[in-house]
Amino acid sequence: MPNFRIVTPIAPGVEDRFTEERAALAGSGADLVIVPAADFGEAARTADAIYPRFLPIDAATIATLTRCRHIACEGVGVDKIDVAAATAAGIAVTNVPHVFIEEVAEHAMALMLAAHRRVIEQDRLVREGRWSEGRPVLLRIPRIMGLTLGFIGFGHIPRAVALRARAFGLTMLAFDPFIEELVMPPYGVIPSTLEEVLSQSDFVSMHLPGSAAATHKLTDRHFALMKSSAVFINTGRGGTVDEPALIRALQAGRLAHAALDVLEVEPPGHNNPLLSMSNVTLSGHTASASARSDDARRRHAARELALVAQGRWPTSCVNPAVLEGTSLTRWQPISMERGPNS
Repeated sequence: MPNFRIVTPIAPGVEDRFTEERAALAGSGADLVIVPAADFGEAARTADAIYPRFLPIDAATIATLTRCRHIACEGVGVDKIDVAAATAAGIAVTNVPHVFIEEVAEHAMALMLAAHRRVIEQDRLVREGRWSEGRPVLLRIPRIMGLTLGFIGFGHIPRAVALRARAFGLTMLAFDPFIEELVMPPYGVIPSTLEEVLSQSDFVSMHLPGSAAATHKLTDRHFALMKSSAVFINTGRGGTVDEPALIRALQAGRLAHAALDVLEVEPPGHNNPLLSMSNVTLSGHTASASARSDDARRRHAARELALVAQGRWPTSCVNPAVLEGTSLTRWQPISMERGPNS
């Protein structure tokens, strides 16, 4: 389809050549229109597709889109997009579901091991000339073999974590009401209730996506179920946890340690108590980052845009009912053939 117009924003002062996107879109008949972030809303009104990148797209914005057929996200999460509003408007929303799996799994393991072996504390003691104080700290901590790792959510990333954790001799449990129980045993994971995961695990690894249903999934009540010696790890979304409740549990000694790549508010304010707590290990929502990840996610997002520009089905649509609906007039003028991986 010629003259298929895709609008994407660029942040002020950022040099971005969109090399990967342009390569993936070559030959698709699509034009990538790059506009300053401040002008994105106006430019998007008449776009055939939008690639919003770092900008949230709410229902009010979607209501202004007169031609849009596709919103392409460049990450796994689509929590910045009002998917329900997009679906009602007949707009497909795609994500990048498989690009970051290995990186996030590695980071979750790194956080778990660093928290358990108190790596940051050990580093600080050496740097402060307190060499002899490190060993007594670790003499109070059990070896990792034989401990229990519990997953909340058992999608692609926790499955990759399980493959790695199995080598450490961990017993593993998982709670995920949307996953068939028979998926878990081949990974060495025992299907469990949420209460069993929380009460029996020495490490609890959170992997729920950002969604209204998962917001504040863990509260005071849930942290009260956990062992006081447990480590809580979150590489999913900060909003899935009631952060003040987590802070209270850590401050009261009802939870030994938290290792977090994500927070409710990012970046955190300077007065966030987590920043000054010695029993917290933090990284700045970087679990998905690697030398390949940025280029790979951009290529995938652009390939989805290229498919739609050519009248084909995208491969990772999070609201597939849009593509099946016969009453959605925006899809009727083009012949939607399935992509090679659909």
